[in-house]
Amino acid sequence: MEIQFLGATGTVTGSKYLVVANGKKILIDCGLFQGLKQLRLRNWTPLPFNPRTLDAVILTHAHLDHSGAVPLLIRSGFQKKIYCSSATKDLCEILLPDSGHIQEEDALNANKYHYSKHHPALPLYTRAEAEASLGYLNSVPFHDKVSLGDGVTFEFIPAGHILGASFVRLYDGERSLLFSGDLGRLNDPLMKSPNFIESADYLVIESTYGNRLHDNVEIVEVLSGIINRTVHRGGIIVIPAFAVGRVQLVLYLLQQLKLNGKIGDIPIYLDSPMAVDVTHLYRKYNDQHKLTPLQYQQMCANVIMVSSPEESKALDIQKFPIIIISASGMATGGRVLHHLKAFASDWRNTILFAGFQAAGTRGEALVNGAKEIKIHGAVVPVRAEVLIMHYLSAHADYGEILTWLGHFKHPPQTTFITHGEPVPAETLRQKIEEAYHWSCHIPEYLEKVTLN
Repeated sequence: MEIQFLGATGTVTGSKYLVVANGKKILIDCGLFQGLKQLRLRNWTPLPFNPRTLDAVILTHAHLDHSGAVPLLIRSGFQKKIYCSSATKDLCEILLPDSGHIQEEDALNANKYHYSKHHPALPLYTRAEAEASLGYLNSVPFHDKVSLGDGVTFEFIPAGHILGASFVRLYDGERSLLFSGDLGRLNDPLMKSPNFIESADYLVIESTYGNRLHDNVEIVEVLSGIINRTVHRGGIIVIPAFAVGRVQLVLYLLQQLKLNGKIGDIPIYLDSPMAVDVTHLYRKYNDQHKLTPLQYQQMCANVIMVSSPEESKALDIQKFPIIIISASGMATGGRVLHHLKAFASDWRNTILFAGFQAAGTRGEALVNGAKEIKIHGAVVPVRAEVLIMHYLSAHADYGEILTWLGHFKHPPQTTFITHGEPVPAETLRQKIEEAYHWSCHIPEYLEKVTLN
């Protein structure tokens, strides 16, 4: 068995792992690179293998840094099956066409405002290409063992994180290779905890928060304080949030604050048609999260769902306190950019991030104190209060990762640490080696390793 690391090395984006087992070529995840320009440029470069030679693609979950390059793979000639959990398939049917739409919009704006060096600027892929790629998705129940031929099998195991998120255990008849995908929190307010794993010969583990312990705080108290002081200033709260997972958690917390009288009856706008569609899936997959039917109804109650572009634009002329939840979560695209253009320059307002911000994104610049940001070719001054609540993240911190690893009865022969920027990855390596004395390795981009 051989593994090549084609993404999520030195970064949290672009997850792709090429595994060769008994002659079968299998791609685990097919994600987009995001953030820094040198990473985003990788999306435009051909893959270091012929997609036509792949026997299968297996997706750990639907987030675009794990699934967003699927249309590119198919355009390059891949014609076999893409395996995923049922919820991942449903989410990809929402996320991938939306990603294609955003790619087209970005290209349109670049040509309109002349801020691209390319003439004309082209989308990475189109909505039509994304929609065509959905026909390759095949859903597989958790824990079912699927044969890929020549003695190679795999199974999905619940990983928490978001609906449908899975560990992938690959087996070639002699050795097992486990991919964590994104490891969920052990005590997430919404999602059920990830399954514990007792053994794997080799392990690929994420390290998004490999150097961080999430603050042990009363989330509702902190969030109510942020909202109430913004309202007192007469300001507007803009919450860039990932449409899958973070939007739903934020909605749940806001409704709990209202029900408990912690905040006033401030209007809440959900300005993301994609997030609205995702939220409906929580009713279908009620076995994967903790919400009761009543709590689900409360989460959606009295939320103003914004659908049309005209309704979205109307929010930007509001003069009284409101809460706007919009995608994307790292402010890399989507409707939230128009809201940042409208509200970032006013000191009364608050921009509240609800998840990890990758290097090179507008979100990362904002939380690190940027005094101005560029949106659609224009420079926007930043005077609003900018905050990030790491404890709303759907990723396990290093303490939770160590607890999860502690359920292994025998150490993997090698633990590969990926999906983390350099400092978190190195910190997690040290933590694992100190706690368990496991053999760990942080792979380089395009590195190949033979698993004996």
